[in-house]
Amino acid sequence: MTFSMKRAHAIFQKDYKDLSRNLFVSSTLIMPLFFAVFYSRIGDGGVDITYFVINITFSLVAIFVQCALIAEEKEKNTLRGLMLSPASTLDILLGKSALTFVTTMILIVASSFFMDYAPQNLAVIALALIVSTFFYIGIGTMFGLMTKTVMEASLIVMLPFFFFSFSPMLLPLQDRFAIIGVLEYLPNVLLIDVAHQVEDGAKFGAVGLELGLLTAWALAAFAGSVVMYNRKQTD
Repeated sequence: MTFSMKRAHAIFQKDYKDLSRNLFVSSTLIMPLFFAVFYSRIGDGGVDITYFVINITFSLVAIFVQCALIAEEKEKNTLRGLMLSPASTLDILLGKSALTFVTTMILIVASSFFMDYAPQNLAVIALALIVSTFFYIGIGTMFGLMTKTVMEASLIVMLPFFFFSFSPMLLPLQDRFAIIGVLEYLPNVLLIDVAHQVEDGAKFGAVGLELGLLTAWALAAFAGSVVMYNRKQTD
């Protein structure tokens, strides 16, 4: 699987123009900042509230924007042209993920700034956030390949939005319902766990298992998006 930086950059520029013209999708980028400012005015909610906003950012930006960018290509019948072009699968998937990745990271940094979040170990948290972003972009890619229009994309992403944003709130119930314990292995919950451990002074070695699981989730999402893309390519 070859990769051309020139082709990926061209796709990045095209996506930037498409996103700037699509007010329905681009206006979604305001929501994470709204939540960050809202909760910062309420008071110090700690790590849990900060990562509630960060998980919302992943759902609204990394998943929805990625899903909408691909759905828009399908709606305009331009994705088929990309698939038939000399660009490789890696060129297209990385090129179409680049804008979502940059936008997600900028909004997470901005939201953290508004919420006065300063992790005890920035390197560990930065790595965990970057790996998590790759996972959510992979989810957004798969949902985008399943949809045909941007409107359809805006509806289908409601499922991962509620699941990844609110599922950590179920954890206090795991003493009554053992099945809820499975949620501890989800990437959104693992990220919160890493953040708590870092605030308690943990370094890379102490959160190695959680970072490894996050990486496994990201690789699984990337592999899933490649398999689904290749399947669509031959339809």
